[in-house]
Amino acid sequence: MEKWNGKVAVVTGASSGIGEETCRQLVKKGMIVVGFARREDKLQELEKSLKGKLGKFFYVKVDLCSEENILEAFNWVKRTLKSIDVLINNAGVMKQSDLLGKTNDWKQMFDTNVMGLNICSREAIKFMEEMKIKEGHIININRDGFRWQKLGIMWLSIGGHYQFPFMKDIAIYTATKHTVTEITESLRELLGMKNLPIRVTSISPGAVETEMIEEVGQLKKMNMLKSIDIAEAIMYALSAPQRVNVAEIIIRPTTENTLAFMKSIM
Repeated sequence: MEKWNGKVAVVTGASSGIGEETCRQLVKKGMIVVGFARREDKLQELEKSLKGKLGKFFYVKVDLCSEENILEAFNWVKRTLKSIDVLINNAGVMKQSDLLGKTNDWKQMFDTNVMGLNICSREAIKFMEEMKIKEGHIININRDGFRWQKLGIMWLSIGGHYQFPFMKDIAIYTATKHTVTEITESLRELLGMKNLPIRVTSISPGAVETEMIEEVGQLKKMNMLKSIDIAEAIMYALSAPQRVNVAEIIIRPTTENTLAFMKSIM
């Protein structure tokens, strides 16, 4: 991580969970970190706790559902810090909303998980190109949504007489994560075609002990990962030499037992 000392990282969803822990670890490693999030009080607390560390922490209050907000935030980073070297797209929204649910819930998930993520990537890459950086990195925290959809299909095929509200209620969320998977791989290919020195990584954790779990209560019955586990995976991807693009990391708890979990929510 020494090569990133003094470099600038933007972390979305910085006010709690994986985003907060990632900011802590990057600042400890000497990076200049800008946290994007909606909850300014949480960002202020994080800023205070990181004073005196090797790196520095700044924050910008940002609603990722607003392109105007995102553009203003990136303009602040450009004016103030003159560089962006790393972007960690961590912010995500999970609503229990099925295919007959509320349009506002669908829109919030797609605006945050897909549109906000892609706008952030676009703006960061534009600035990286302008600055002619020698090494950049985009990391998308993708979460293991694909597996949950597969599990729902598997269990419905086995137990055709059962209904699984846990699965159907995250159908839209899972769809956003399928989209992020495709976007991430396409972005990696595009940057390779443009011969830009910007690596792209997808990190897909299983259930992590964060505020998002409160939205889907059944997940509390699972064995959980910790935010630090994902932050350390981010450090691993960043620390690889420039010739190495750690394209994808999937992280699950060692003692995960999907069969037992599915039985527990039936």
